[in-house]
Amino acid sequence: MKLTDILLAISVPVIWGMGFTLAKVAFVYADFPPILLMAFRFTLTALVLVWFVKPPWGQMRAIFWIAVVSATIQYSLTFTGLTGINASTAIIVVQLEFPFMALLAVIFLKDTLGLRRIFGIIVAFAGIVMIAGQPELQGEFKYVLLVGSGAMTWAVGQIMIKKLKTPLGGFTLIAWVAVFAAPQLFLASWLIEDGQWQVIQTTGWIGWGVVVYLGLVMTALGYGIWYHLLGKFPVSQIGPFLLLLPVTSIAGSMIMLGERLSYLEMAGAVVVIAGVWIVTSRGGREAP
Repeated sequence: MKLTDILLAISVPVIWGMGFTLAKVAFVYADFPPILLMAFRFTLTALVLVWFVKPPWGQMRAIFWIAVVSATIQYSLTFTGLTGINASTAIIVVQLEFPFMALLAVIFLKDTLGLRRIFGIIVAFAGIVMIAGQPELQGEFKYVLLVGSGAMTWAVGQIMIKKLKTPLGGFTLIAWVAVFAAPQLFLASWLIEDGQWQVIQTTGWIGWGVVVYLGLVMTALGYGIWYHLLGKFPVSQIGPFLLLLPVTSIAGSMIMLGERLSYLEMAGAVVVIAGVWIVTSRGGREAP
């Protein structure tokens, strides 16, 4: 990887990690329903990007289903779960995306795991069990489960993207995913949530500022960079950069929300990140 590619890869977890924390800010200080927040997020992304990219007509059906899985279902699960637990805890659980993706790659991409990656997956899940088992989360286990389910759904979406017949540019893909995802999310919010109109009328600069960050920076820029890298490099090569996600998100949560990790959460976080590192890094004989 060139230096520019490395810097781009580092920018993704920074952008995403801060977006995760800011979404929690919108829930706490603006009472924004999570699915409605995601609907406005993708609406803004679509309105900004769709005019600058060509419609990939031959792959519209595939992109529609990618939007259903990797945007509508995934973000509804992940950010609904985020409303019930600390952002610091949620971002650790989100790291299950990579063990899930490794398992799915075996099924759908004919990848092989090997003993090293199997061990890493077991370690990562053991860390999540440590976190979910602490007394403070006994009443919030369903939220942990929602975030974990979102991680698995994200992994499914990435496999779907890798199986596209013709790889698309990062901004083209995220623009058209946003076009399809926005109305899906508004419909999901209407079916599942309530109080939307009141929030729209009363939300101040904090709520709408978070929408702007999520729509323009986290989604349009962050996912544009991610899909660009995903099209150029193997997942195993760029995936380890996302280990920085917990660092940026936890730091932001401590500053903006006053969150603190318990000793058990910190131990679980170390175990999860170690497991994910084992899954996404190359073993000695496999190294280039």
